[in-house]
Amino acid sequence: MAAPVIVDLPNTTTSKVTKRIVKLREQGGVVTLGRVLTLVVITTDGLEEDAIAAANLASREHPCRIIVLARGNPEAATRLDGQIRVGGDAGASEVIVLRGYGDLADDSESIISALLLPDAPIVAWWPHGMPAAASRSSIGRIAHRRITDSANEADPAAALRHIGATYAAGDTDLAWTRLTNWRIQLAAALDQLEGDDPIEALTVEGAPDSPSTLLLAAWLHKALGAPITVIEDPAGTGIRRVVMARASGKVELFRPGTVEAVLTQPGQPDQRISLPRRTLQDCLAEELRRLDPDEVFGEVITAGLRRLFIDEEVVRS
Repeated sequence: MAAPVIVDLPNTTTSKVTKRIVKLREQGGVVTLGRVLTLVVITTDGLEEDAIAAANLASREHPCRIIVLARGNPEAATRLDGQIRVGGDAGASEVIVLRGYGDLADDSESIISALLLPDAPIVAWWPHGMPAAASRSSIGRIAHRRITDSANEADPAAALRHIGATYAAGDTDLAWTRLTNWRIQLAAALDQLEGDDPIEALTVEGAPDSPSTLLLAAWLHKALGAPITVIEDPAGTGIRRVVMARASGKVELFRPGTVEAVLTQPGQPDQRISLPRRTLQDCLAEELRRLDPDEVFGEVITAGLRRLFIDEEVVRS
């Protein structure tokens, strides 16, 4: 793969960054593509590279302009450092990195407004450090979708409560996106069950710092209404097990590692299922496929999660 073209613009303005992008195109160094959206990544200086790498990979499916706001030291002298990355490992995107210092260290829509693609949807992503209220933040107000990641917060459970309390249509969290394949497998198993033998009890087991475990438990509890137990296993990583108990026997989906799971159902041989932990770029690409609100997530993060915290029995192994 060819090396990307990287242009550093220290102590610059967004107007100068825009002009430099146009000049790069005129010089033939950039292949013009149909950009389908603008992805704005709001993070902290020094934490941006993993997010950029994931966004680059996701952009191969969704060509976009990636604008990264990497907050610098607010106590430093006010300045804006810019960087443009195109071609090579920048994928099907243009990456614009803005590092603001002093008065420009805020996540302000005014900093990026000149760089937004005209008539294209805007997706805002906070890979680290979610805002007080995503939909009411300066950039969140102009975004069609707003993505947070509670798994990267100091207290993931508290972060989920906060998302639920401040939720607005268009919000989502990558802890929910990581559940997609679990939800598909469990929904398929439920579809095969006889209707006159209801689920009597639910058990969800996972790592104590896994917000995905709590969201899966909230989704199942809300959908099935059965008593639920959440088992916190400090030796585990992410979700490990879901058990749905019925009078005729239990349905269990157990992932002992990070790749393969075993589905156990009454009267059937065990079934091995590929259920690998999802990568950051896979989750981001999924969220970029839809620009309409995720209504199921909205119900789970608000009513479902609230009900879970009231009804659940927590067991710490």
